[in-house]
Amino acid sequence: MNIIQLNNRLPYNLKLKEKTKELRKNMTEPEKKIWFWFLRNISNSKFRVYRQRPINNFIVDFYIPKLKIVIEVDWETHFDEAWIAYDEERTQILEWLWLKVLRFTNKDIMENFDVVCRELEKELWIN
Repeated sequence: MNIIQLNNRLPYNLKLKEKTKELRKNMTEPEKKIWFWFLRNISNSKFRVYRQRPINNFIVDFYIPKLKIVIEVDWETHFDEAWIAYDEERTQILEWLWLKVLRFTNKDIMENFDVVCRELEKELWIN
């Protein structure tokens, strides 16, 4: 098995390491927007934000270890029944690992970015 657990850290799947590098290089437009216009700035100040982080058997879009928060950017395909069930199971597993999962759609990020940022500020306690 290629999942390792270090001290109190989350399970890290070594098999996903190369895929995470590829995903970081090829972010979607909504991922780029939320990263470059919001998350990267807070990563340099209050706490570290990881992009495309392997946790267990998943790759989460963004992870803030200090706050135990996962931020997921969902494509429109996530709204069919199979994806909904997969996302629910994934969220349950991440919550079992004591993580809070915040989900935003591509449409929300691209069309209502101010609302997304306010929600993130509230969740991250940024004033």
